[in-house]
Amino acid sequence: MNSLGFHEGEQEVQRRAGLSDEAARLEGMLMPPNLDGGLTLFLAKRTLAALTARDRAGRLWTSLVRGEPGFLEAHGSTLVVHTAPRAEDPLHEMPPGQTAGLLTIDFAIRRRVRVNGLLTRSAPDALHLEADQAFGNCPAYIQQRSLTADATGGTGTVGAHQAPGLVLTAEDEKVIREADTFFLGTTHPSRGTDTSHKGGNPGFVRIEDGTIWWPDYAGNNLFNSLGNISANPAAALLFIDFNTGRLIQLSGMAEIEWVTPGSPGDDGGTGRRVRFHPQQARTSWTPLGADSVALSPHNPEVDA
Repeated sequence: MNSLGFHEGEQEVQRRAGLSDEAARLEGMLMPPNLDGGLTLFLAKRTLAALTARDRAGRLWTSLVRGEPGFLEAHGSTLVVHTAPRAEDPLHEMPPGQTAGLLTIDFAIRRRVRVNGLLTRSAPDALHLEADQAFGNCPAYIQQRSLTADATGGTGTVGAHQAPGLVLTAEDEKVIREADTFFLGTTHPSRGTDTSHKGGNPGFVRIEDGTIWWPDYAGNNLFNSLGNISANPAAALLFIDFNTGRLIQLSGMAEIEWVTPGSPGDDGGTGRRVRFHPQQARTSWTPLGADSVALSPHNPEVDA
């Protein structure tokens, strides 16, 4: 991989959005990282992360990984994840030698960090990621919540369904329509894989004719996710129901839609949205919940 500079997909989206100059000022964030110092301390205190990679069949997924503080251990450019996706997860026993993107987040303080790089080891008890990129993001659109480990859901796998033109179940649709948070996984053919956090007021994620779409709110102007989608449509979504601990993982294809700014559904007025076409789905539970939520003051009002 070569992380120096923006790739062609990012440049195309930045140009079309009219934000190339703003993005250029932040290009230094993409330099090869050193995880020592503040990043090491932040990573060491986290208890969960969202991880994007390909399964043994080559399909892209985003999975939840959890552990006690210290399960994310960083030294130099290497991040060791002292756990791995569970047996029922599509990324269980994912092959090494591929790119992967990890995002860890602290909802309580509204802070997140992304670490992208090469997965050099994939074992039942540990993953090793040789970082090519690592940077934080602003707190915008992060809903403030204190997580607990006592969600009311069960354990184990609910099921997996897959088919061309996949139809989401009623339970899936309810969780997605009411979500204020989800994670998006994308990848570039030669520049690596990324996991990003997406947040908004409940209802900002829409379901229409078997597809899922959401407006793209103003961000840091790097367009890591949209840039990857511009170059490669493979994408993955992870939804967490913080009331029950229900997880929904979706793998499929995504596309960018450019619309008239301020048109119906363009909540943030950027004129951009992402439409996701699910092809495979997995549902499971994790003992994870939250007692309350404070919505981000940055969230645009949802235009029904």
